[in-house]
Amino acid sequence: MTNAQKWVAAFLGLFLVLFILGRVTKKEETMPVANENYNEQSGQQPAEVDALTLIKQNGCITCHGQNLEGTKMAPALVDIKKHWSRDALINYLRNPGAYSGDERFEAYREKYKGIVMPSFGNLDVKDLGKIAEYLQTK
Repeated sequence: MTNAQKWVAAFLGLFLVLFILGRVTKKEETMPVANENYNEQSGQQPAEVDALTLIKQNGCITCHGQNLEGTKMAPALVDIKKHWSRDALINYLRNPGAYSGDERFEAYREKYKGIVMPSFGNLDVKDLGKIAEYLQTK
């Protein structure tokens, strides 16, 4: 066997080893996880979740009420555009504690004792924007 033939044989052997390793370590394809927003008729996932769904998923209706008209636990979120611009509302939702010095919030603190507005800094800003836009239409 010549040197050239030895090199070709070595190359083919290495190729075979790598091919077999690739097959052995190949990840199995997994089934997609069921999504509650899956549309069975069209067979497609929605591109976005609407604002009302985000509000429900994040528990806003627990304190602010089913129609966001307020409860004994939290104020109404209707006519919120009187006090908030879209960007200011997004900033508030991300960090409500930063607004504790505002006199309006001092009145809320007296009225809703022991209740703390949670921070939603973990949500995507796009989702917070959807929530803010929705609330400004109420």
